[in-house]
Amino acid sequence: MSIADKTIRLTTAQAIIRWLSNQFIEIDGQEWRLCGGGFGIFGHGNVTCLGEALYDARDALPLYRGQNEQSMGFAAAGYAKQWLRQRFMFCTASAGPGTSNLLTSAALAHANRLPMLMLCGDAYVTRLPDPVLQQMENFGDPTLGVNDAFKPVVRYWDRITHPAQIIQSLPNAIATMLDPADCGPAFIGLPQDVQGWAYDYPAIWFEKKVHRIRRQTPDAAEVADAVALLKTAQKPMIIAGGGVQYSRAVAELTTFAEVHQIPVVETIAGRANMLATHPLNIGPIGVTGSDSANAIAAEADVIVAVGTRLQDFTTGSWTAFSKEARFVSVNAGRHDAGKHMSLPVVGDAKLTLEALTNKMSGYKAPADWVASAQDHRTKWDAYVADNVAPGNRPNSYAMAIGAVNALCDKRDRVVAAAGGLPAEVTANWRTLEQGTVDVEFGFSCMGYEISGAWGARIAQAELEPDQDTIVFIGDGSYMMMNSDIYSSVLSQKKLIILVLDNGGFAVINKLQNNTGNESFNNLIADSPTIPEPFAVDFETHARAQGAISETVSNPAELAEAFRRAKAADKTSVICMQVDAYEGWTTEGHTWWECGTPEVSERASVRDAHAEWESARPKQRKGV
Repeated sequence: MSIADKTIRLTTAQAIIRWLSNQFIEIDGQEWRLCGGGFGIFGHGNVTCLGEALYDARDALPLYRGQNEQSMGFAAAGYAKQWLRQRFMFCTASAGPGTSNLLTSAALAHANRLPMLMLCGDAYVTRLPDPVLQQMENFGDPTLGVNDAFKPVVRYWDRITHPAQIIQSLPNAIATMLDPADCGPAFIGLPQDVQGWAYDYPAIWFEKKVHRIRRQTPDAAEVADAVALLKTAQKPMIIAGGGVQYSRAVAELTTFAEVHQIPVVETIAGRANMLATHPLNIGPIGVTGSDSANAIAAEADVIVAVGTRLQDFTTGSWTAFSKEARFVSVNAGRHDAGKHMSLPVVGDAKLTLEALTNKMSGYKAPADWVASAQDHRTKWDAYVADNVAPGNRPNSYAMAIGAVNALCDKRDRVVAAAGGLPAEVTANWRTLEQGTVDVEFGFSCMGYEISGAWGARIAQAELEPDQDTIVFIGDGSYMMMNSDIYSSVLSQKKLIILVLDNGGFAVINKLQNNTGNESFNNLIADSPTIPEPFAVDFETHARAQGAISETVSNPAELAEAFRRAKAADKTSVICMQVDAYEGWTTEGHTWWECGTPEVSERASVRDAHAEWESARPKQRKGV
């Protein structure tokens, strides 16, 4: 009997796990298992069959026990980011609410173009026991269930109704997750009966397979058009996005900028493409950016956007640039490459930057333009140095960032997410090494910080076990999702967590005030249904989850606590109160479109609306 004729009788669940454990990827000449393992919470929808299969594969595919399904998805996203989308984790959840808890993290992975595989329980295909526990009945369409809600937030979706279907479905899901243009989460619904059904699978299907991520060569005509435009530029600029790192094109970006002397600005996702000290790094751009980057963006005549989807915080809702500026967009994704009437160059960033460098031989940006950009950066650096320095003023996010930045190892990874800290980290953090900053702002998702850092730390332990993962988190996000402090302690994946307490959702309170509104329901002290406000004892709470924890009163004490955390062998949590009103980074912000009331009885709201709208004429119109 030939290998093509041999079969292995397995359940659907067993076949999925056996196939996954035999998928590998080649990275820089070394083979790694493509799936690094999974995060799981068992219930009746996945424990009896998928759980049975995972038990036998627990060495090849380690299963990390989650505390919350949403946080499991965030951890998987953090893992994928650390691995630059070259490896992924799966998440498994039970049917019903366990699975629906993954919706937010699936949306985060989709917005950030991150691979994550969801293996989730589903209702019975036979429908004989219907309606079952935790089933959502749709009276007009019995095929419609909770799992269908994932269709808008994943790149690949399937529901397995027969064991043979996975022979096609799993490779398609993997191909999607590894595709540079279509990368994102994949969802596979596993009905509880089908998980246990057996089938005679072809033995050859389970043979070891080594994957490689495709690099798409750019079209020669598109490269030529881009070169022709760039050679006319008197004030060129590069916007470096997160795709530069995913393409592993940091060296090519740097070479392109250096050879042609083109200033570089970074998006939030593209922070840490270049060191802070590089003479062509002019700083972060946009709403949470720097005066230096935004100053040259307003003057630039040709802008090369590399690996960015040009979201509104990058573009200042399309007010950051001259209306006459022309864009060249280098992107693996056709959808992103064609935004705002760009000259698209669809292709891998590494290959495209190499092609542009070679074809633009002899071109250099005018020296006075480069000198002006560098002068702007020098002034911005002076502002940041003052901003992060402790002094006779209230504690601030920036001071905490400065204290950690001065003491951390250059390879330590910094993680922040929604709230005020993404802006403060983006503006004030000085990059010490490429690829060391993860500011989750693609979906701006509170709660990602600790969970995403836990996933990153699992990956970091595989890559650089001697480095630390550092979390900046506000009290608002901490209260939303903190249980992976416990996960990190249980799994012995050390984190250093800075909890900066400003008494509520202070950055939204700031937005509320900036639009003429009174403080209302954001700070704990301003919530009308709270008769007696009090602060959470974060130190005690973190210690109850097994972490080392302490509270400090100022940046100097924070620095000493950070040294102790670096020396410790398990997760440390450092808590410090910061001011809700003072100490924000006030410079470096472009306009941002934010809906404000056109009609109000309050003059302050009307005035703020008029001021906000006064910048709208600068907005570029495009598609």
